[in-house]
Amino acid sequence: MSAAWREARVVLQRGMTKPRPIRLTRRAATTFGLAALAAPAAAASSADARFEALGVRGLDQLTHLSPISATLLGDHRFDADLDDLSAAGRARANAARRALLRAFEAFRPSDLSRANQVDLILVKRFLASELWTSEVLQDWAWDPQIYSSAAGQALYGPMARDFAPRPQRIRSAIARMEALPRLFAQARAELQPDRVPRVHAETVARQNIGVLAIVGQMILPYAGELPAGDQARLKAAEATLRTAVVEHQAWLDKTLAPNAKGDFRLGAKLYDAKLAFALSSPLSRAEIRAAADHALVETRAEMYAVSLSVLADTPGAPTGPERPDPATQQKVIEAALELVVSDHPPREQLFDAARAAVGEAEAFLRSHQIITMPDTPLEVIVMPAFQRGAAVATCNPPGPLERHAKTFLNISPIPDAWTAAQAESFLREYNRLSLHDLGIHEAMPGHYVQFWHANRYPSTLRSVLRSGSFVEGWGVYAEDMMSKVGYLGDDPRFRLQILKNRVRSITNAIIDQMVHVDGVDRETFMRFLTVDAFQQEREAAGKWTRAQLSSAQLPTYFVGVTEHDALRAEAERRAGSAFDLKTYHDKVLSYGSPPGRYVRQLMFDEPIA
Repeated sequence: MSAAWREARVVLQRGMTKPRPIRLTRRAATTFGLAALAAPAAAASSADARFEALGVRGLDQLTHLSPISATLLGDHRFDADLDDLSAAGRARANAARRALLRAFEAFRPSDLSRANQVDLILVKRFLASELWTSEVLQDWAWDPQIYSSAAGQALYGPMARDFAPRPQRIRSAIARMEALPRLFAQARAELQPDRVPRVHAETVARQNIGVLAIVGQMILPYAGELPAGDQARLKAAEATLRTAVVEHQAWLDKTLAPNAKGDFRLGAKLYDAKLAFALSSPLSRAEIRAAADHALVETRAEMYAVSLSVLADTPGAPTGPERPDPATQQKVIEAALELVVSDHPPREQLFDAARAAVGEAEAFLRSHQIITMPDTPLEVIVMPAFQRGAAVATCNPPGPLERHAKTFLNISPIPDAWTAAQAESFLREYNRLSLHDLGIHEAMPGHYVQFWHANRYPSTLRSVLRSGSFVEGWGVYAEDMMSKVGYLGDDPRFRLQILKNRVRSITNAIIDQMVHVDGVDRETFMRFLTVDAFQQEREAAGKWTRAQLSSAQLPTYFVGVTEHDALRAEAERRAGSAFDLKTYHDKVLSYGSPPGRYVRQLMFDEPIA
């Protein structure tokens, strides 16, 4: 999954303090080679000018509230400060959001350019979503991940990228280390144990120590680069922080976790409201479920056909008719998948194999006319400890104000506490071909490439307001596309692995509803994923945890790729024999990362709605 999407929401949830003015400029269309991207007129209308000016002021006001998010955006003048996550800070944020929403609601869409009509929809929906999240969902009272993420990002943000000399960045981190005890105290004051789900409390209890890991791995080894006075300050700050982390750990272990009585299930009313905000799709929960159920049947049928090809030269392999009964279909697919999942790297070589797969995909893309490739660096790293517990891999791109900086592909290591059987289950899920699939989705040409294109969009407002369904849908689309353009030599085993992961994206949409609305139990959940979706036990168990910790994010994969597939089909229909894959990909990604419906409307000159 993309960490960037989640962080993009943090950007305006918390904001930054008096950032430099954010220019919402429009680059010449030749930057992208597409005349359709030019400004709608040589001189913007008065309404457009007022809208863009409000966008600048709005970002300034919202980001004024969060130095942590300022760092993520790429504004580093306030790297020494921390967010105010108290009730008073939350009230200030909501007042700013409400005032901005009223100001944006004063615009008539018909007075704006088509591009600004889209941005108006996005910013109004975003502000409404944040107010709903704070005032109705009230996640600040029951989700400790909000506070643990803020604490980790507070230190990781200044140290991860070389935007300034290291001593300068360390001094900023020291100031935040000195202030973090206040953030921990705010978490203890705001969280209500009887509303906190136990799985949330236990997850954060495991993550908490990761803050000290950042200090130990990214700050202390370079203390010698500081003047003596700063070294002394660092030593004192580290001692203060260590005491605060230990104190907070004791509260997590002895107060929060034992008394965590909250229900991790949102229920239909909250879930449907959150789903509408998350997807920006006209589809209802019931329509998404019906579409996913149908897609699961169709994709399993394709898996069966490919499996027969995979098993064709395998002695003793099961065979079946063109139209099998359910038992035969299951048996044939499982037999073919066994040839895929059994070929995996040893535990100690998993990370190197993943990095090699990313490199192979990049080499293929740079030697083929498929998409314009980035000119910024990508580094594959072990996922920081404070981010572990939900996703196996995440992409962490630079913010829109720091677009030329490095992107990180984070891969979570196999936990040391896992048994050999558990590690084997994980390795079978993330076999050699699956690692290629993962590298495609997260990087080549998935999130890394897509975010690079998005950060080139002229409007910083659009760059900040990223759509999760567009981002994750592109990642799934990229997997399917690469399996059809000759990557890995059209190996049918790779196509089977791609289809297995397509089933994963489909069932993501199903299980999210099963957990948060239908009340599914763990046993039924695990049977559905291990049998119907062919997942290994460790993957299914991890998804059970993830589905409890998050909501309305898992459907973004299926809804997003459905939109991408439809967009590609329509583009091919319109272009006919003139369709060019690279031109299409570059154009789709040239609009930033709005929901797919708006990309379609912009591309095909349809009404913005």
